[in-house]
Amino acid sequence: MKRVVVILAAVLAVMGNLGAAHADPDVDYVNLGDRYSAGSGNLPLARGFDPRCLQSARNWAHDIAIAKGYRLTDVSCGGAQTKDFTGSQYDGVAPQLDALSADTDLVTFTIGGNDNGTLLNVAGKCGAAAISHLGLGNPCEKKYGDSFAETIRTSTYANLVAAFTAVKAKAPNARIVAANYLWLIPPTRGCFPVMPLARGDIPYLRGIQQTLSDAIERAADDTGIEFLDFSEVSEGRDACQRADVRWVEPVLVPKLAVIHPNVKGEAGMAQHAIDALGLE
Repeated sequence: MKRVVVILAAVLAVMGNLGAAHADPDVDYVNLGDRYSAGSGNLPLARGFDPRCLQSARNWAHDIAIAKGYRLTDVSCGGAQTKDFTGSQYDGVAPQLDALSADTDLVTFTIGGNDNGTLLNVAGKCGAAAISHLGLGNPCEKKYGDSFAETIRTSTYANLVAAFTAVKAKAPNARIVAANYLWLIPPTRGCFPVMPLARGDIPYLRGIQQTLSDAIERAADDTGIEFLDFSEVSEGRDACQRADVRWVEPVLVPKLAVIHPNVKGEAGMAQHAIDALGLE
């Protein structure tokens, strides 16, 4: 009997060590960024953080921290722009980079989609054009042409470079990861009116999101930080897919996370980050 107890104790000790290998409370992890990074629209809200930021307790950073046992400081905030890394987004909300230091080990974020009102402008203006044309044709492309993409390639890109450089300066010893955004729409065929975008504008709008992704990747390369690409893993999980498949919610649903990741999307982002980055 004594021998059995000893064997069981040894097995439990090994199992305990295996569990500890997947949890590292010594990793100081900081999550920055906008609504995608904050998981805004998914309840419950994170405790102890300004409710105006709509930061979810079920966002990708929380999922990563729970899975890996990291110490998480999450200052992501819905609606954030690159300027909010170094400035206050709301009264009483500190600049996001105040959370960083030389002791920070890992930094993740999504940012850039709100700069120059890019995503909001595209969604609002192209949505209005689609409705006025009953979802037919490509009215947004005809009216706005290359203007959205050109703004991203010039102004947004410059903002990203400045923001990424500032992150490196505040967290000189950290692994810094900038991610792009989950696909919002399919490559060619939309789902008007659930996503109120004209059928002929879908490739055009998809191209605008690709331009933003390219700008984020180029800024990451130019500043020497890592780029995490969600393009492949989120293909076929856009807002036009079935509720049990999609990672991004469409406009005409009774959800708070419209045109943003749902809980499945945030979990998918977390798992892809763990796998692609080889997080220990």
